[in-house]
This record gives sequence, structure tokens and C-alpha cells, in this order.
Amino acid sequence: MKNLKKYLLSALVCFIFISCNSDDAAVANNVTLSFKNTFGNTEIILGGAASASATVNTSDAGQVHHFSELKYVISNIRLVKADGTEVPYHVNDLDKGAMIIDQSQAASLQYIMRNIPSGEYRQIKFGLGVRSDINTLDQVRFPKFYAAAGANDTEMMWEWGTGYRFTKIEGFYDGDHKPMSIHTGSTVEGTNGDPSTYTQGVDAYRNIVLDLPQNAIVGSKAPRIAIKADFHQLLSGKANSITLSTGEGMDDNATPNIHTAVQMIKFVDNLGGNGTTDSKGMFSILNVEN
Repeated sequence: MKNLKKYLLSALVCFIFISCNSDDAAVANNVTLSFKNTFGNTEIILGGAASASATVNTSDAGQVHHFSELKYVISNIRLVKADGTEVPYHVNDLDKGAMIIDQSQAASLQYIMRNIPSGEYRQIKFGLGVRSDINTLDQVRFPKFYAAAGANDTEMMWEWGTGYRFTKIEGFYDGDHKPMSIHTGSTVEGTNGDPSTYTQGVDAYRNIVLDLPQNAIVGSKAPRIAIKADFHQLLSGKANSITLSTGEGMDDNATPNIHTAVQMIKFVDNLGGNGTTDSKGMFSILNVEN
């Protein structure tokens, strides 16, 4: 009986030891990115021109507006370990490493990054938009992303067919509910519509860098990183204070088919940072759940 007790005790210790080591030795796990779109601290509710439920937003300059459609592209995701090692997540594959955030589709606000190497992560980097080297409408190379971007209820492609829209914002402004339509994305320049002559025009891609308030621990745990996108920055960003107007020709900044690339880039810098001194734009980390 004494030997049996010793045997059972030894077996229990071994089991605990193996279980602990199994947890510690987990080589990979998932990381979930959870996006929350707000105006200030209020979560955005979409609505039509006469909607009584849509979130009513007021810019710092006092201009009232609300959103009926709110979409943007996230790609080129990288996690940075505590020791500074950068771990890319399918950065060259839009099918596996990019997403379209759509405020009208709750499922799109959660994105699962699979098989992230174990470790402690202190920072996340991602792109608002698509890098210029892969910003082409390539149905063969990225069929899933191409289909998602071109869907009738998404429409995240430029009509002139050279690349993707990075943000697509529709809504209404002022007391008389004038239509607001703000689309951003990189532009190209060329000759007579010949793709072989295309060169980069305005680069609307922005690299976002966010420090985590506490390390995300991947291994035995599958952490969730909650990211806030504050669309108060659209008109009242750190880079530009914008007043919407439906003017004449190049003075119009409320409709995307008229406003110039120079005017568009003001919205880009507000939402995604200016690409130099501001690498956060409208984004911040709400919390990390390990």
C-alpha cells in the first residue's frame, strides 16, 4: 500500500509537471483584433438622412454630421515582441492578412490572427489602406479580397480600376442633411489610361504604430487586443480642421468625384496620421485581454 501511494504521488507530480510544461511550451496561438468605431467615446450608429437613431456628431468647429456608411481597410499587420522582434502576419497576402472593417457588419469588427508565435508582444503595427506595391485590383493573386472589396454592399474599389479605396465614408452634414461622401485611397498618374505608364501619385497609405498598455501574452493564452477608431478625427484631427462644403469645382470637399487629391489628403492625415510625426491618427488601444 505504501509503495502504491508513492507510485500514485509520483504519477500525479509527473502529470502536473507535464501539463505545466505543455502550457509553457505552446508554440503558437491566436490573437484577436477587436475594432470599435466611435465618435469621441460614443460608439457610432449609422443611419439615413432622416434617421432619429444615428449618432449625431459635432466637429470642434461646430459642424453637425452623421454617417450612413463607414468602411476602411486594414492590412500589413505586424506584432512586435518585448525584445523588439517584429512578427509579420501575411503582410504580402491580402487574402490572408487584410480585412475590410464595415460598421454595418458586426462580424467584420473582429479579426482572428491565427498561429501567432508564442511570446510577449508590446506593440502592434498595421496599415490603414494597402501598400503601393500590392495596391492593384488583382483578381488572380488575391481573389477573396478582390471579391470582398468589389461586392455591391462594399464597393471598396476606385471606379477607374487602378487600386482599392482605403476608407469609404457616406453620410449627411449640416441641419439640412446635405450628402457627405468622403473616399480616400492612393492615386496614380499615367498617359491615356495606359497601365504601363502608371506611377505613384498621392500615397494615401498610412502605417499605424500603437503601443500596448500591457503585453499581449501568446502561448497558453490567446489574447484579444481592442482597438478604437475615433472618427471625431475626420474633421477635427491633429493635422487639419476641416469644414465640409459643397462648393464649385475644386472647392468642393464633400463629394469624392470632385474634390482634389490635395483636399483628400487632409482627411487621410486626420484619420491615419501624417506619415511622419503622427503614426496613430484616429487609432488607440482600448485594452488587452490575456
